[in-house]
Amino acid sequence: MWSSDDLYFMKLALEEAAEADRADEVPIGAVLTLEGRPVARGRNQPIAACDPTAHAEVVALRSAGQWLKNYRLPGATLYVTLEPCLMCFGALVQARVARVVFGARDPKVGVTQWTDLLEAARLNHRFELQGGLLEDESRALLQEFFRRRR
Repeated sequence: MWSSDDLYFMKLALEEAAEADRADEVPIGAVLTLEGRPVARGRNQPIAACDPTAHAEVVALRSAGQWLKNYRLPGATLYVTLEPCLMCFGALVQARVARVVFGARDPKVGVTQWTDLLEAARLNHRFELQGGLLEDESRALLQEFFRRRR
């Protein structure tokens, strides 16, 4: 099911998550690719940036948009270590991303909790959403982070 490229890019996203962890941010990382090449990376940084929207996905989208000089990213794939939340889902729709691959599921605020509602919505764009790639590794980073904090 997963290609060698999928595995490679998710491992890069895990590296970003580890960087977030070292910065004492929730360890979530993202990598955005276009035509099989990484064009942007992002890691959670809402604490350091004093910005509640500085999720890994949004950071990667902003970086890609600036680098590509376009706020639309058709054909792009985003790899992220945790299932996107609704805010990030909305940003991914607006950016016209083609595919999102995530690692661990988020049973509290993950977008798959809203599948029925989102399928019924009159969205102007839809993307392919696939989960579970390197799920154990992604979950372990998060669990260890929160274990240390308790």
